[in-house]
This record gives sequence, structure tokens and C-alpha cells, in this order.
Amino acid sequence: MGLFSKFGKKKEAAFTCPVSGEAIGASKIEDETFASGMLGYTVGIQPSEGKVYAPADGTISMLFDTHHAIGIECDGVELLIHVGIDTVSLKGKHFTPHIQTGDKVRAGQLLLEFNGAAIEAAGFKQTTAVIVTNTDALGEIQAELGRKTHGDPLFRISKK
Repeated sequence: MGLFSKFGKKKEAAFTCPVSGEAIGASKIEDETFASGMLGYTVGIQPSEGKVYAPADGTISMLFDTHHAIGIECDGVELLIHVGIDTVSLKGKHFTPHIQTGDKVRAGQLLLEFNGAAIEAAGFKQTTAVIVTNTDALGEIQAELGRKTHGDPLFRISKK
């Protein structure tokens, strides 16, 4: 049974917050690429802890060599979780992945740990962007912003 098929005629899917912290609108992210939504529908999270969890069941489509970003394919929805602003410059320092490209993951599974204090001490923001990269192929997306614990609802997506 696919992600959208389990919602019956509504064809709606729910995704949970992958990082505990404050969920903010894209326009509040201090990076123009994320703030503009250029990569797709985006929600930012100001992390309160350095752990990233799977927001739904899916497959890891990409783990960047620098471990700062993870792509997840969830039955037709393509997500990118990008930890920090310009953290690619850290070349993997302060990041510990618990998955590899191609892994099947379950909602709530720990994907990545990061040292937020060390990232900030190195001069980078740890704001995490959660991006629906195939927004154009989907219907309406509704986010639930505010204080979150990983696993809390983050957004709902309707399939066209």
C-alpha cells in the first residue's frame, strides 16, 4: 500500500517533524535559496537538539558526502533535509550519519546526529531546511509551524 493510497479518496499524506525545535516559515531562513523556495516548498527548523529522524517511511535517495543533507523518497514525495546554512563547508565535520544511500527507513528512525554547538562555534547557523523538492508534481501543502518535538506533525501534502 502506497503512502497516498492509505489516505483513501483524499489522497493526502502527513509528514512529521524530523528535528526537535521551532518550525518556521521559509522566509525566516537566513539563506536566500531556502527562503525563496527555489528548491521547492520549504519549512525551516531552529533545532533544539542535534538529531534528525525520518519524517515518514521511505528510501534514502541521497546522503551527501559531507553528511549535512539527506534526500528521502516517500512514495512519490521527494524530501531534502538540509542541516545548517553553508555547512557543506564543514566537509562532514560535526555530522554522524546512521544511514546510507539506498537504505529503507521507517518514520521516526534516527538518520543523522550533528553537534549544533560546534557548528555554531565554527561560524555557521544550524537552521535545518525541510524541502519538498518535487512540489510541482504535488497538490496543496500545508505546514504546521511552531514548537515541535521530532515526530510531531509538520506538513500535509495532497496529491494532484
